[in-house]
Amino acid sequence: MSESAAPSPNQRWADLLVEELVRAGVGLFCLAPGSRSTPLTAAVAANPKAQHVVHFDERGTAFCALGYARATGRPAAWITTSGTAVANGLPAVVEASVDGVPLLLLTADRPPELRDTGANQTIPQPSIFGDYVRWRFDLPVPTEAIDPAFVLTTADQAVYRATGRPAGPVHLNCMFREPLAPEVNKALPIPEALQRWADSVEPYTRYTAPSAVEATEIEGLIGRLRAAERGLVVAGRLRTRAEGAWATMLAEALDWPLLPDIASQVRLGTISMGACAGFDHALGSEGFAAAHAPDAVVYLGGRSTSKRLGQYLARHRPATFVVVRDDPFRFDPHHLVTDRVVADVTAFCKAFEDDSSAADPAWLDAWRTASDAALGAIAQRIEASSVLTEPATARLAAGHAAHAGHGLVLAASMPVRDADSFASPYDDDPPLVVSNRGASGIDGTVATAAGVARGLGTPVTLLIGDLALLHDLNSLALLRDPAQPPVTVVVVNNDGGGIFHFLPIAQNERLFEPYFGTPHGLGFEHAARMFGLPYARPETPTALAEALAGTQRSGASSLIEVPTDRTANRALHADLLARAAAAVTDTLSSAAPTP
Repeated sequence: MSESAAPSPNQRWADLLVEELVRAGVGLFCLAPGSRSTPLTAAVAANPKAQHVVHFDERGTAFCALGYARATGRPAAWITTSGTAVANGLPAVVEASVDGVPLLLLTADRPPELRDTGANQTIPQPSIFGDYVRWRFDLPVPTEAIDPAFVLTTADQAVYRATGRPAGPVHLNCMFREPLAPEVNKALPIPEALQRWADSVEPYTRYTAPSAVEATEIEGLIGRLRAAERGLVVAGRLRTRAEGAWATMLAEALDWPLLPDIASQVRLGTISMGACAGFDHALGSEGFAAAHAPDAVVYLGGRSTSKRLGQYLARHRPATFVVVRDDPFRFDPHHLVTDRVVADVTAFCKAFEDDSSAADPAWLDAWRTASDAALGAIAQRIEASSVLTEPATARLAAGHAAHAGHGLVLAASMPVRDADSFASPYDDDPPLVVSNRGASGIDGTVATAAGVARGLGTPVTLLIGDLALLHDLNSLALLRDPAQPPVTVVVVNNDGGGIFHFLPIAQNERLFEPYFGTPHGLGFEHAARMFGLPYARPETPTALAEALAGTQRSGASSLIEVPTDRTANRALHADLLARAAAAVTDTLSSAAPTP
């Protein structure tokens, strides 16, 4: 353990806390400047093992921590000062809570004697994140009267609660009295009771939780699934490529179609013959969707992007509907679930590794044929045009990430939907795909991409809309850090809220444009210049492909702006859906519908 130069209990506790968090697996500390958090900041600065990011915006640092945790599965720590600085972390906390992402929230606070006194920058902080945290603890003011091992066991409990089932954010509120700054050359010795700990590199307390799924525990469920003739495996948002590979294995073991979400870690890479990447548009064919009713569904991971899939499943209400997630929360918006398995996706799929199946081969063939027909119609329409549209942009950005081995971050509005609908499967290892779709906010998307890049240690391609970029513009400063792997920001600028064109309110011309379309008339060339990022504004698919290739060669973060038209985009989406549906209907018209 490193010793920072400070004799105060404040610094001793902060040093112990940071060291123990590092030992327990915290991989990155994201800090915003502030006075009350000085002991925590000094502890991070003094510890050579504590990797860190410093950024002036608390919301940005919180989302950077979220992105890192998404990319690695390891918790990141967010350090901030007291007052409204803490409140700026709430959007990232909500996203982490809803989507099971481990975060450590280390908020500095005034001592108890200043609470409810009108003291400056003092607000009620201990419960500020409400029920969105898995655990909260109000650390007392550091004092020599308390056994310092208390700090270590608190840190270990915090990491366990953040990473255990269900994973999520944990809040440690850290009160400090002045003086806050460390004093030079007055380091306190390690207490004798902690000497054995200080001489090791291990956490003070180790937590162990079983993660295997015994086949005997779900024997009845396995039997019902094996007996199903028309089953589906839905791969929702999955955290790792390994989970995606096991989802593919499960579909193959059962001889069922695999319906992969864009963030399933399967959708963009080399996939099994049973994977139906075009399922969303295939379900746009009313004839196909009506005639192909499943009798069993296994749903793995987080919520799928496809709205049509949810409507299709709600319409047919399968007799067996299994949801597998590693948290105990209800995940059943249509009230269809018959079996809720609280388990790691990989562990569940392994239980089926050697199973046989009674699946109807014609069922799998029909889904595969429909998917291929939909994908073919979409590809033909998009690739035949020299106009740079939003679907073409999503297709090119996803392809660039797949071919270049980048991570892919998708903003939660139209970008993730367009990538889900229009990206092509590629003969490459799938990129890690991340989207903040737990609560589906547009907050902190650029900062999330920065955190993902740091976690992966590789470049990242970010596909984002204009409003989301405006919302997080100052996080472009994170991309200037020389320690930051490059992030290519591809911003689709349709001058407002393009997604609202897909809602019924778009028919109300009086209300729509000023209150929902919200045109802003802004471009991003000057923003790129302000933050020192190379800038391009391609107007054709070929030019965008060249700009993406150029960013890869340069090895630097950059901003690529793609101007589009919202009204034309809505019409193009309708045309693509109609073409895909017609192709599915035509392809299957000669075959008898599955009973």
